[in-house]
This record gives sequence, C-alpha cells and structure tokens, in this order.
Amino acid sequence: MRRRHGHGDGHGDGRRHGHGDGGIVTSEYAMGLIAAVGFAGVLYKVVTSAQVSAALQGVVQKALDVQF
Repeated sequence: MRRRHGHGDGHGDGRRHGHGDGGIVTSEYAMGLIAAVGFAGVLYKVVTSAQVSAALQGVVQKALDVQF
C-alpha cells in the first residue's frame, strides 16, 4: 500500500484549501481589461491603415493569381 506524503488533504504536496492566491481581484481585472481594450484599439488602427490594407490586398491578389 502506498503511503501519502503531505497534510492529508488529498493533494499530497502540502497545499491546503483556502490558502494562497485564489485569483485576481477586481482592480487587477479592470486594469487587465483596460489594457486589452487599448491594445485592441491600437491593433484595429494598424490593421485598418492604408498601408496595411494595401499590403493585405496585395497578398490576397497574389494568392488568387496563383496558377494550379
């Protein structure tokens, strides 16, 4: 029979329920959300710029012109 090491909570590695970091708090969630929305806005501006739009159209046109 195997012997378990730990505190008898079933984890076997010394972790206990109710201790430690249980996740992020509301302020951390809000800051992460603000950062994600800001990044999405910048990415949208870059992708919809004239230079990137022309480059994407060029790639699509090149792909459609391929002979099989």
